[in-house]
Amino acid sequence: MSSQGVAIAPPEGKLGVLIPGMGAVATTFVAGTEAVRRGLAQPIGSLTQMGTVRLGKRTDGRSPAIKEFVPLARLDDLVFAGWDLFPDNAYEAALKAGVLERSHLDPVKDFLGGLRPMPAVFERKFVKNLSGKNVKKGKTKMDLAQQLMDDIAGFKKDNGLSRMVMVWCASTETFLRPSAVHESLGAFEKGLKSNSPEIAPSMIYAYAALKSGVPFANGAPNLTVDIPALHSLALKKELPVCGKDFKTGQTLMKTILAPGLKARLLGLRGWFSTNILGNRDGEVLDDPGSFRTKEESKLSALEYILQPDLYPELYRDLYHKVRINYYPPRGDNKEGWDNLDIFGWLGYPMQIKIDFLCRDSILAAPIVLDLVLFLDLAQRTPELARRGIQEWLSFYFKSPMTAPGLYPEHDLFIQLMKLKNTLRHLRGEELITHLGLEYYD
Repeated sequence: MSSQGVAIAPPEGKLGVLIPGMGAVATTFVAGTEAVRRGLAQPIGSLTQMGTVRLGKRTDGRSPAIKEFVPLARLDDLVFAGWDLFPDNAYEAALKAGVLERSHLDPVKDFLGGLRPMPAVFERKFVKNLSGKNVKKGKTKMDLAQQLMDDIAGFKKDNGLSRMVMVWCASTETFLRPSAVHESLGAFEKGLKSNSPEIAPSMIYAYAALKSGVPFANGAPNLTVDIPALHSLALKKELPVCGKDFKTGQTLMKTILAPGLKARLLGLRGWFSTNILGNRDGEVLDDPGSFRTKEESKLSALEYILQPDLYPELYRDLYHKVRINYYPPRGDNKEGWDNLDIFGWLGYPMQIKIDFLCRDSILAAPIVLDLVLFLDLAQRTPELARRGIQEWLSFYFKSPMTAPGLYPEHDLFIQLMKLKNTLRHLRGEELITHLGLEYYD
């Protein structure tokens, strides 16, 4: 039975898309979106563009496209800008990234060539294997935050934008634990003014976005916006935030396969994962500090899905190892190998082996598009915006943000159900539980 639904402001005017990090993921996203806008390609992998949502009973035959069911911004209304420590325009950066072929890039060269990154906020101690000259200078981190806010305000004014969102597509920063400077907004702002070494560049971007009234999504495993100081700022400004770490290759496979093993109550003794990749991401992750940040993100999914405390006979002694190796010849075409030692009836051992030859940025680009459109939907929906953290977008992340003290849901299928039920709730439609007894009355 349908109800009235909740208030959602219409997506009127242009939507600005701000991207820290104009590398492989960002240029693949922007080039692909422009190709789709010109009718040159299909948005494969995008739930907002190609997905449907079932409404009512299976016998009702109601499954509208998501983009027709909820009021999303049109692709033609997206306007792009970004920052990077390299000065290459988006076309040059895309060529260097080597993800898309020239047959896809050249038809949109005029558009990409006009997209040149603004100077970035960058501190090499947080990303040790990169250096560049297109970098902002300031006496304090608060000065740098103000420069970002000026960039954001100028972008909005120059392009006549009505709304904006920001999606972090830059590199993984070195491992950082929450500390006192992250505990409150007052402590954080004091740390910005005193150049606290515990405030990373990604946090400065998130702070600048939220202070400017812009929702923020974190596509890397960095702490970034997932600290009490910025949680409180998001709540105060009633702005949606989400993260962390785009769920693309190997972890995507884990969150598909692990729920199946648990559903059938098959035991798991070990899961060994190794990757080779040669893009800028691989170069960054060759640094042990950045790798540790990524490792924490990639290791967390299995424990939460398998729940060894509830199923000790099956998963308590699981050995889980993750390795990432920088291998330049492979470029963006990451290869992930997995070996699973499982056991079944009476404890008899079996094995599963996976060799996933994926294209990391090809998998990430539609995630960025969906996050842009869903974050914008959230900021136009007071019931969602006032909550800050958007757990319903966990579907897109390796290490989903949740309310303090709440464990994250990693099961891809539960995440998708949560996302679609959120959309049903917004439009006043009955939530789908899959009980199905009514078909047999």
